[in-house]
Amino acid sequence: MQHYHSLETVSLQTSWLTIGVFDGVHRGHCEIIRKLVSDAHAHHAPAVVLTFDPHPAAVLTGKEIRCLTTPDERADLLAGLGVDVVITQRFTRDLSTATALEYMTRLKESLSPAHLLIGYDFALGKGREGNAARLAEIGRELRYAVEIVPALSDESGVISSTEIRKLISTGNLAEASKLLGYRYQIGGEVIHGEGRGKTINFPTANIDYPKGKVMPPNGIYACWAHLGEQKFMAATNIGLNPTFTPERQIPSLEAYLLDFDRDIYGETLQLEFVARLRDEIRYTSVDALIKQIHDDVDKTRGLLS
Repeated sequence: MQHYHSLETVSLQTSWLTIGVFDGVHRGHCEIIRKLVSDAHAHHAPAVVLTFDPHPAAVLTGKEIRCLTTPDERADLLAGLGVDVVITQRFTRDLSTATALEYMTRLKESLSPAHLLIGYDFALGKGREGNAARLAEIGRELRYAVEIVPALSDESGVISSTEIRKLISTGNLAEASKLLGYRYQIGGEVIHGEGRGKTINFPTANIDYPKGKVMPPNGIYACWAHLGEQKFMAATNIGLNPTFTPERQIPSLEAYLLDFDRDIYGETLQLEFVARLRDEIRYTSVDALIKQIHDDVDKTRGLLS
């Protein structure tokens, strides 16, 4: 899979294309992507996904939108579904002023789409004027076909990235995982922290996580920790460490890897969130904290064994 970060660097003779943010690449997105890949390959064409960063709604409203996936995480998920080319285009206010015809003409020059698959509610261009009917009209001029893929629903309704963000931010990981089709993950480089874990015989891996990601609420979680091809159980803390650093403003992400003992500073650790164990609590003594950590470790081992 090829991942481009600028439309101007791509030149294809033909393609089957879909466009969207695809944040999280959830089960609903997968319906579109799998059809795109299957049909594109049946026509001996590359399956191409054009996505955007930052989130268009964040640019247009000025409000912060924490995402389920970074651009690279999104590209990796799409590659796992068989996509051949991912383009992550930077979304700007200038881009938002282009008409649907102007934008599709630009895509025609770079991607030569023969077929455009879109979701049921998709629209692009200034004022979202490029809905399905308008894109089909433009397609007759630019020689591409438009196909609409209906929304995937379950008993809770239409699956959406917005709903999944809400579920994760309130700690409902089980329901979020159901809608995503996989367990939510956060990862990053292991960096030096305060080193207090070592002093109480619970050394933790402090992770420099992407600050634009949706975070579960502060608390303790049972996770699988992925280190390269290896996987370990991990009791994970998201929070301010109120027992030691009540003045902290930005939550830290620290994982205690069970049955593990080596230096991994500078390596990438990916945490797969399985279950929320409890809220983060400020303890009046270190002994009380140690007793609670032992309990957290036992619960983590019981859940993941």
